[in-house]
Amino acid sequence: MNHVHFVGIGGIGLSAIARYLNAAGVKVSGSDIKETPLTAKLRVEGIEVNIPHDEKNVTTPDLLVHTAVAKPDNVELIAAKKKGIKTLSRREFLPYIVNDKKVLSVCGAHGKSTTTAILSSVLPQANALIGAESKEFHSNARRTDSELLVFEADESDGSFVDSNPYIAIVTNTEPEHMEFYNHDLDKFYAHYEEFLKKAKIRVVNGDDEFIKKLDLPMKKVYLKDAKNIRYEVRDGLPKTVFEYENREFEVYGFGEHLVLDALLAIEAAREFLNIDEIVSNIKNFIGIKKRFDIIRHTDNFVLIDDYGHHPTEIKATLHSAKIYAMLNGLDNVVAIWQPHKYSRTIDNLEGFVECFNEASELVILPVWSAGEKEVFIDFEKHFAKHNPIFAKRVKVDGNNIMLIDENGEIIKTIDNGLIIGFGAGDITYQLRGYL
Repeated sequence: MNHVHFVGIGGIGLSAIARYLNAAGVKVSGSDIKETPLTAKLRVEGIEVNIPHDEKNVTTPDLLVHTAVAKPDNVELIAAKKKGIKTLSRREFLPYIVNDKKVLSVCGAHGKSTTTAILSSVLPQANALIGAESKEFHSNARRTDSELLVFEADESDGSFVDSNPYIAIVTNTEPEHMEFYNHDLDKFYAHYEEFLKKAKIRVVNGDDEFIKKLDLPMKKVYLKDAKNIRYEVRDGLPKTVFEYENREFEVYGFGEHLVLDALLAIEAAREFLNIDEIVSNIKNFIGIKKRFDIIRHTDNFVLIDDYGHHPTEIKATLHSAKIYAMLNGLDNVVAIWQPHKYSRTIDNLEGFVECFNEASELVILPVWSAGEKEVFIDFEKHFAKHNPIFAKRVKVDGNNIMLIDENGEIIKTIDNGLIIGFGAGDITYQLRGYL
């Protein structure tokens, strides 16, 4: 395999694999529908990226790998088939990456990116493929000569069962991406059980309701095992400190959910390192991009970008933001939410209404459709108790957040307090001034 072409290379999952292969000396090319900071970075790293999709982008690769959302009528898939070039989905390509590795495979509805990134910091010698960019090594991929691979597995398309887990790590099994499972809970949970049964070692959240029902040998991790949890701001950065196994650990970020993520990483790493090495190495974790990502910080203004797009994630992160604001002497916490997908918003509507209760003010942007057909949702009615501000987009100018309406007019300017944006769409680019 000398040359692999990726359709959808700008996605966080495919870009990680592309970077991994590029570092291994494989020729990598790819395409996507639009330019982003990530596609620009890939070019800097020596990967050929073309925008948009075009049949001319498919030259003579040995293999074409495409994102799960690529349609059969994609011009590059059609061109590859005409030329007799083998095409595989990301899921079908996974065995090429994982089958010769000892894989520490992390999955779950929430916390898997953070847990994977913490584990990659604790095991610096290991290869890593993460669904977010680690701030430690400024990438979502790391290539080494180790047989170990720390891998963020994906339950959205069921591919986590194909990740060849040596150690299976489960943060939680809250139902998510149910459209893939035809809204069949039995089918959904059967995938988790299959994933766990494939592993030699299982490190799991012992408080998870489905996990409790399984009759499998597992190392169960409980939040209650962590003692004296406290939150500190060190050099302006959020740190959660806790005691475990008679040692003191610190992890970047705020929240009990981070303690649980850290505990899962700690227990998985104990197969390879002693506890004192883990205490030292976990300090290398300094967060991941778009997860409680502090992008501006002054005495009276903090701007945070967060990928949270499910009520459980948003509620936990907003609580952490409130703690961080309090420790920084800030009174108001403004949440700016870009709903992700009409289907997810409708399926979890009640949860979304309740998850913003700790916000001083709520701003709601248009739904990021992710390719779904538009469905009317009466946000004004359902979120009335929050008295939200509805804006078309946000614009950042220094320490000013401007809320813009459909006519391009400024509705309101926010220049103090803690502002946190939530969503998996383009809100991250709005907050960073790219749009």
